[in-house]
Amino acid sequence: MKINTDGVLLGALAVANNPASILDIGTGTGVIALMLAQRYAAAKVDAIEIDTEAAKTAERNFRASAFANKLALYAEGFETYFDQYPENKYDLIVSNPPFYIDSLKSPGAKKTLAKHTDIDFFERLINAVARHLSPDGCFLLIVPTTMADLLISLAANDSMFLQRTISIQSYLHSEPHRVILSFGQEKPSIETSSFVIYEDEGVYSTGYKELLKPYFINF
Repeated sequence: MKINTDGVLLGALAVANNPASILDIGTGTGVIALMLAQRYAAAKVDAIEIDTEAAKTAERNFRASAFANKLALYAEGFETYFDQYPENKYDLIVSNPPFYIDSLKSPGAKKTLAKHTDIDFFERLINAVARHLSPDGCFLLIVPTTMADLLISLAANDSMFLQRTISIQSYLHSEPHRVILSFGQEKPSIETSSFVIYEDEGVYSTGYKELLKPYFINF
């Protein structure tokens, strides 16, 4: 689970207005945090990861990168982190969270930790984010489309409102299977767009290659 499509799409599509402070919750091996550090040169990027081995890998990746001086890794859960740093506020918070609610647990403790969660997890995550988002900040996460309504409702309970959606499709004529949701404290008109990953089986779309070209050397 070192690099996945969900993560790189969130990293590339998480757009904010010149953020000075960024937080990646559940950074895994650090890919999203590294992408955001590359794109937002003036920003300080904090990354949280509860899995010990993934956190060690992320820290190695951070140290080996050109952005080592602006990246910080915290090997703990988001609630522990916020308890330690209650005053921290962020202009951009992102998360590629576990999302298989009430489904069969996958074999292996690490994949179970990374992929499975429940509604209570999202309630706690959104509540924490709402308290640590700057007034003009935004919170973006990528989830299955079937979870969108639930998360929009949970966010509204904490006075965070949907501002933008990006529907992710495998192919031009296929149904969206993921959605990137962007929340903030303002309640503007909601912007909607879509993004297509593949032009044909095994062939990435031009949009996908152009989006990821700054980050992937094979594009």
